[in-house]
Amino acid sequence: MSATFKMQTEFEPVADDLAAGRPLWWTVGPSGELAVLFVDRRHLEHVPYIKGWVGWIPEVPFAGVLVIRHADGSVQRRTIEAVSMRTSHIALLPDTSLLVVGGRARRDETGVWTPNALVLSPEGERQSAFCVGDAIDVLVTDRGGAIWTAYGDEGIYGDHPQSAAGLAGWSEQGQVLWTPSGRLPEWPLAGCAAATEDDGVWLAWYSSARSEGTFLTRIESTTGEVTSWRSPVPSPDGLAIRGNRAILTRRNHNEPSTEVFRAELVDDSWTVTDSQRVAMPGRVVVRCGQGRDGLLWLRAGDVWLRIEA
Repeated sequence: MSATFKMQTEFEPVADDLAAGRPLWWTVGPSGELAVLFVDRRHLEHVPYIKGWVGWIPEVPFAGVLVIRHADGSVQRRTIEAVSMRTSHIALLPDTSLLVVGGRARRDETGVWTPNALVLSPEGERQSAFCVGDAIDVLVTDRGGAIWTAYGDEGIYGDHPQSAAGLAGWSEQGQVLWTPSGRLPEWPLAGCAAATEDDGVWLAWYSSARSEGTFLTRIESTTGEVTSWRSPVPSPDGLAIRGNRAILTRRNHNEPSTEVFRAELVDDSWTVTDSQRVAMPGRVVVRCGQGRDGLLWLRAGDVWLRIEA
């Protein structure tokens, strides 16, 4: 690993963590805190053809322990009781409430979309439940408490209105705050990665158009202003941006390595300035990266690393 792409190990579960269960879903909060949800191994089933941590499926309802490592190095542990939905994503809200989200959404017998998002207070109490669309590929929260989602093709070509738009922004009570409204350069097909930078949210997404392009879209969360650029890296699974500099990653499928790219915004175009294949301490699978204010967090096996843009 060269000095150019030196990564720092930020979190590796210790005995106390592993005693709580297997580390499954994870997120980086708006203040840079890493949160990992551990689930008791006795309540997990392994899907043999799915590699990595995403192949472990808990019984529903399930309980777990949320381990939060704050930016000052302190560690907090919370018991999470009886999560009653199949989970694909978690996220922290600004007050460190936990958002638990299932990737798929369903209608009930009356045609109403049933909740696939649950907000739990820092004390573990249920605060709200709502639906944030169907077939969620990417999810991130910003420092104002909004929830940002990018959808896969089953949602985009389905009949949920926000999923059909490809990208969406939600309040922590489940109200729609933002939709693209025709302001994207092409129609999305799938979400790739997400990052936040100050009051901006970055969503990387893939287009179904003939150009088969990948785009980076920045949304100003306070105004809804949208700016999009063609991505310098096709279908990145990790993204962090600070000013005119970016770090992007693209994993080598189910292998303990990833491609790391530096890019710069020059003359309104993102251009790769350096790249390297980097060996990782474990297998790199889906949902491996999240960016916060120029820092890219990467998961490799059960180790979390960080690289600066």
